[in-house]
Amino acid sequence: MAHRPGTEPPPIPTGFKGACPRCGEGHMFDGFLTVRQRCEVCDLDYGFADAADGPAVFVMFIVGFLVVGLALWVEFAYTPPIWLHVALWFPLTAIASLATIRPLKGIMIALQYHHRAEEGRLESE
Repeated sequence: MAHRPGTEPPPIPTGFKGACPRCGEGHMFDGFLTVRQRCEVCDLDYGFADAADGPAVFVMFIVGFLVVGLALWVEFAYTPPIWLHVALWFPLTAIASLATIRPLKGIMIALQYHHRAEEGRLESE
């Protein structure tokens, strides 16, 4: 499929699905978190994609807020033993982190493409 300029899909749902930010049909990822070299549909070069630590920071904030809030609520409501806290919150933290990292990375890369974000440069005089 040839890409028509100006017809990019919305970046947040497209990135959430892990689809190409330009055509919305190709796949962004090759594996769990590895970004492909190019889109197999529209041939977009993913060389611009550099999500860095952004997705991990958002995962820490979102999952941390959720797990700590639930752990505090359970502690004050039921006062369970510490082993039960460990048995509940370690798996929940791991599952929630793995479930959110890929969609957040996809969203960040799609937003980079949408806003034409690139590394900052100093102008030489």
